[in-house]
Amino acid sequence: MPAVHSPLQAQVVHWQVQPGAAVLPGDLLVILEAMKMEHEVRAAFGGRLGEIFFAAGETVDAGALLATIEPSSGVAVPATVATGQADPSTTHPADLRPDLQRVQERHAPTLDSQRPDAVAKRHALGLRMARENVADLCDEGSFLEYGALAVAAQRSRRSEEDLIANTPADGMVTGIGSINGALFGPEASRAVVMAYDATVLAGTQGMRNHQKTDRLLGIALQNKLPVVLFAEGGGGRPGDTDMPIVAGLHVGTFASFARLNGQVPVVGVAAGRCFAGNAALLGCCDVIIATRDSNIGMGGPAMVEGGGLGVFKPEQIGPAAVQHGNGVIDVLVDDEAQAVAAVRHYLSFFQGTVQAFTAPDALALRGVVPENRLRVYDTLAAIHGLADCGSVLALRAGFGKGIHTALARIEGRPVGLLANNPQHLGGAIDADAADKAARFMQLCNAHGLPLISLVDTPGFMVGPEMEAQAQVRHVSRMFIAAAHLRVPFFSVVLRKAYGLGAMAMAAGGFHAPAFTVAWPTGEFGAMGLEGSVKLGYRKELQAQPEGAQREALYEQLVARQYDNGSALNMAATLEIDAVIDPAQTREWLLHGLQSARQRPAGDERFIDSW
Repeated sequence: MPAVHSPLQAQVVHWQVQPGAAVLPGDLLVILEAMKMEHEVRAAFGGRLGEIFFAAGETVDAGALLATIEPSSGVAVPATVATGQADPSTTHPADLRPDLQRVQERHAPTLDSQRPDAVAKRHALGLRMARENVADLCDEGSFLEYGALAVAAQRSRRSEEDLIANTPADGMVTGIGSINGALFGPEASRAVVMAYDATVLAGTQGMRNHQKTDRLLGIALQNKLPVVLFAEGGGGRPGDTDMPIVAGLHVGTFASFARLNGQVPVVGVAAGRCFAGNAALLGCCDVIIATRDSNIGMGGPAMVEGGGLGVFKPEQIGPAAVQHGNGVIDVLVDDEAQAVAAVRHYLSFFQGTVQAFTAPDALALRGVVPENRLRVYDTLAAIHGLADCGSVLALRAGFGKGIHTALARIEGRPVGLLANNPQHLGGAIDADAADKAARFMQLCNAHGLPLISLVDTPGFMVGPEMEAQAQVRHVSRMFIAAAHLRVPFFSVVLRKAYGLGAMAMAAGGFHAPAFTVAWPTGEFGAMGLEGSVKLGYRKELQAQPEGAQREALYEQLVARQYDNGSALNMAATLEIDAVIDPAQTREWLLHGLQSARQRPAGDERFIDSW
């Protein structure tokens, strides 16, 4: 006769059916208890329950005979439901059990669909909800939210219902999602995303959202995930009363955020008002993307007024136009939609190579530099003429205008590009331009992007006014940053390459890069031609009568120096590696990228000169 055996040592709790009762395969027969957990024993065969050998409360050993089943038709039919599984007759996958229903009801107040008033106010300002930005940034269905059920740490002064309704997620959406997954696959696209919610307690930093931030930062560091921070908010929150603290200066969030520096790409986004602690985190980001109507400052109006520094409106403190001009903002955009697109573009450079690209017209590079050596031109034309169409992302365009810095691709490969700007100080490198170039080299070096330098400079800017700005220390940053590069570096001289400034643009010297080549318009010297002639031939010039004769001799000497310092002569003396057709530059760079190797990351400690 078919038997029912105990699957484990346990105590009989209750028999669901009595002897003689008809049972079907999968019917629940008895409940056993072991280690305070209940185990179901179901019928493996159809028939009628026979004799029961253990009553409720008795202990049974594993394998013990619990009961018999008398087959109703003489043929045993195997059950389709194994011991311990739920009874399919009582539950349907589409049904919501009460426990799941409670979970969904608890999550509902965190969703924008349940907060119509907050959404309406936000949209009236022309701004998005935090969740809208996260949804736009992350690939559909890829975002896993951490800490959604947190509320403000104010239970001692507010009811639970109030906190759930009015402090959802404690004012911060945090989690992990995929960005650009269609281009780079599921693993390379994962990133930590954190967004302060300005509709909840003004986006301030509370105890719980600090804990959420710390949790995600730890995951980012451990798994080497990029981090995206939407930083809008007003800084520290004094109203959290559930933790008995005085000042809260022991919080580890800022140190944890800073610890990501150089380890993973970190990008911050500012829209609306971003002050105090929120701004401190934003300032730790590799790159800051901000909207034109944003404000960024280390103290908002209340802090400024409290310090006795005057009364100001929020829009008067750190407006985007000021912060873009001084270098705080790397990418200035019109709105949050453009900001999210810029984040995707920026992160793509650290996610890998793309297979599909469109090459620019190589022949157009032949006309970038004017035949007149004194005529200014825009080196951005050279950048766009070398990079894959649509791939260029300029960084800090409003600051340090003497040097352009941009991320781009060459045949799908991500690179960093530097270029002197002859339209500003004739391409001379001032303190701001040097700071911009040095930091850009550090950025590319930290995250493994090869560097390409397009050189057209008369050298470092000099003069009393420059030296009053600590020019010596600022420009030396370029040498120090270049000396610690582990990524390949390539130099292309477009026109002027004079003095220490040209050497700084070539990673410290013309033989430091993987190659240094020049276009036919290249001209070289230890200092600018005109200055060299005026100093080196002062006596000869003064010997000529002032006027046409002296000017004629000057022009003759300049022309001679120009010929001596031509690209052809530099290549003949092996001071540079080649003189090339501008139309071949992209080809040279591609082959260079294919052959040059990146050194493994090591101990790159150095002391910045500024």
